[in-house]
Amino acid sequence: MTDKKSRQKVFTLLVEVGRNAGDGLPEGATGGALMCYASGVDEAEAVRETVAILKQADLAPLDVSGYGTLEERLAEGHDISEDEKALMARALEENSVIVAQMTPFFDEDA
Repeated sequence: MTDKKSRQKVFTLLVEVGRNAGDGLPEGATGGALMCYASGVDEAEAVRETVAILKQADLAPLDVSGYGTLEERLAEGHDISEDEKALMARALEENSVIVAQMTPFFDEDA
């Protein structure tokens, strides 16, 4: 397999973000967490692409935790819904980063 698409994998990433002007987080939030599905030839590339895209969207990435590929997560016993699998397939097909969920943090959670 030598074509670029076959080398791409999709990684599940949890990105913690701080506040930034124009970030779209609710008023009073101290930051948030984003569940992302990002394509890349390895996890490091997926992380770099995700951080770059989030910065372009005026978000302030602070920390990224990787949870691996679909195959790795299934091997670890994660329960993965069909909707989640569809988003992963879309990220692979589009060679993109998909933000699946955004959870704002407030003072009581900090």
